[in-house]
Amino acid sequence: MKSIENKTSLILDLFFCLVFIPILVSLGPAHYWFQQWPLFSSIACVYLYGCYFLLMKINMPKLLISKKYYNIAGVIAILVIITYLISLYPLPDMDFVTPALSEYQTQLRNFEVSLTLWLMFSLVMGYALTISFVKELYDQLLLKKKIEAQRDKATLALFKAQISPHFMFNTLNSLYSLVIGTSEKAENAFIKFTELLKYSYVTIEKELVTLSDEIDYIQNYIDLQIIRLNKCTVVEWEYDVDNNQIKVPPMLMLTFVENAFKYGASTNRNCLISIHLTVKNGNLHFETANNIIKHADEFRKDMPVGIENCKSRLMTLFPGKHSLTTLEDNGVFKVSLNIQLS
Repeated sequence: MKSIENKTSLILDLFFCLVFIPILVSLGPAHYWFQQWPLFSSIACVYLYGCYFLLMKINMPKLLISKKYYNIAGVIAILVIITYLISLYPLPDMDFVTPALSEYQTQLRNFEVSLTLWLMFSLVMGYALTISFVKELYDQLLLKKKIEAQRDKATLALFKAQISPHFMFNTLNSLYSLVIGTSEKAENAFIKFTELLKYSYVTIEKELVTLSDEIDYIQNYIDLQIIRLNKCTVVEWEYDVDNNQIKVPPMLMLTFVENAFKYGASTNRNCLISIHLTVKNGNLHFETANNIIKHADEFRKDMPVGIENCKSRLMTLFPGKHSLTTLEDNGVFKVSLNIQLS
């Protein structure tokens, strides 16, 4: 997808540089400027090119989605001021026999040049903003298709893995009947594992689930991990929510919980896994922290994959309404996720 995005951006930029600006200059009075005032013409053209690439760089649509209105106003104000200053460029006076006529013609000429400059600036602004919004929409469509393809791939893998859900759960129930009475720990593990499977099957087709269901799922996963671990791994799992019926994407936070246990659990080294969830007034804050038990090079090689997938999913589900940060410090890996749900 990155290759497609880069090619699209390159084509749009080349069109602006090699087609749009040359046509804008050649079809208007600006093509006379290069003959009479080459320095002023060069400054104006460089400035127009700079306006375009600056607007494409700062990405106005994302600023608008993020509600950074002051940033948008600041950028536009700066460009307007620069345009105004360039329009004041001291061009040589026109020379007529009558001084009054020379002054009048010079003022008229300066007004025409200034008007043309503002018109060209407006057209460049309009083109850049239009391309920015079209490109952002195109990128979002590509990202959405990528997310859908990943979801379809996961669904297909699940369907391939399941011979029959009823057969699987009937078999698990049969095995559970054999486990009953042999070990309380084995019974608990079996129950947790069955509940995890049921949740995965039920939510695979859903886009949103209640927060209470997601918390129960995380709780079952943590309980199942604790059963297999010994006292070397200490797990802190806390949550504080003011509305457990609010809707969230299924199994979004579990990715970070899985990574915490995958890279931070040990049966022979003392380590701590910390998981915290807070939901207040529609704002979700989720944190995980774990010691990096796995080899550091292997950790850095594998870790970004899950993080990048979650970033793509978050960008599709909560554009401009989330933040995800990761930090590795003194052998501890931390993840902080904030989502504005309402």
